[in-house]
Amino acid sequence: MTFHLWSIGSGARSSDALVWRLLAFEDLRVSELYEVLRLRSEVFVVEQHCIFHDMDGSDAQAMHLLGVQQGELRAYARCFAAGVKFPEASFGRVLTRQTVRGTGLGHQLIDQAITAISQLWGPQAIRIGAQMQLADFYAQHGFEDAGQPYLEDGIEHLEMLRPA
Repeated sequence: MTFHLWSIGSGARSSDALVWRLLAFEDLRVSELYEVLRLRSEVFVVEQHCIFHDMDGSDAQAMHLLGVQQGELRAYARCFAAGVKFPEASFGRVLTRQTVRGTGLGHQLIDQAITAISQLWGPQAIRIGAQMQLADFYAQHGFEDAGQPYLEDGIEHLEMLRPA
């Protein structure tokens, strides 16, 4: 199942416009997969000084949300149906390229992930494993604390739930 175009902003299309693509794993082009894995490594391994097994076997079960602008991957998240990561639908591996942080793109990414889940699998609750430092960020999108803090790959996390 391929979702070729997921656009945001005004109706005018330009090379500067941010384009959202939502793709199943098998629909990712090799170059797209390479960019996704490279950016995930830059953010989660290098920036966060965290050695962990990023390629966890879950990519094939995910829908991949890519925010591309001027030919560059700027934002990314994996979206999962209910029952894959949690009993509820979920998303993870949420990131924005360091050069675009502070522009609001992270908020757009979360809005797009919520919309993608709703359109793919129907409106429903969404559970995430959020880095503790981002709890307030996710709260702005309706996510609430849903458990005790836990350590994952040396970083404090918290389960958060966005009711249906």
